[in-house]
Amino acid sequence: MSLYDDAVLVLKGYEDQDELRQAYLDHLAAHPDGMWKACHAGHLTASALVVDPGQGRVLLTLHKKLRMWLQMGGHCEPGDATLAAAALREATEESGIPGLTLLPGGPVRLDRHPIPAPCHWHFDVQYAALAPQGAAHAISDESLDLRWFAYDEVAAVADDSVVRLLEATRARL
Repeated sequence: MSLYDDAVLVLKGYEDQDELRQAYLDHLAAHPDGMWKACHAGHLTASALVVDPGQGRVLLTLHKKLRMWLQMGGHCEPGDATLAAAALREATEESGIPGLTLLPGGPVRLDRHPIPAPCHWHFDVQYAALAPQGAAHAISDESLDLRWFAYDEVAAVADDSVVRLLEATRARL
C-alpha cells in the first residue's frame, strides 16, 4: 500500500471534523501528488504532540523558521510507509527522544493552515506521542529550543492550533 493510499484510509476512518476531513480527501483526489512538498496546491504533513501524561506536560519546539512554539512535525518522505510512521519519525527526529509511541486510535486532529508561496496549504494530520518515563530530549537542527510545558502553560506560549491539539489529546488520554 502506498503512503497516498494509507492517507486516504486514515482520513476515511477519522470520525471528527467532517468538513475539514472531506477537504483533505478532496485535495488528495484532485492532486495525486498531494502527499509531497512538491505539490504547490498544498500537501499533507504529519505531526505529533509529545506528551508526558504522568507529569502533565508537553514538549514543544521553538521552530527555527517560524519562531513559534509548535508540536513536532513536518513533510512526508518517500520512506514513510504510513502517516502514523511519518508523524512518529518527525517527533523522534525533532525531540531526540527514542521510544516514543503514538497514542492509539489514529489522528487526534486535523489542522489546515496557509503557508507562503510557492506552496499554499499544509494539510496537517496531527497525532499524539507518549514520551517514555524519564525521557531526555535533544534539540535538532530544525529547532531553536525544546522545552517541556505544563498543560496550563501552553496557551500562553503557543497558538490556538497547538492549544486545540492539546485539548483533543487530553480528551483522548
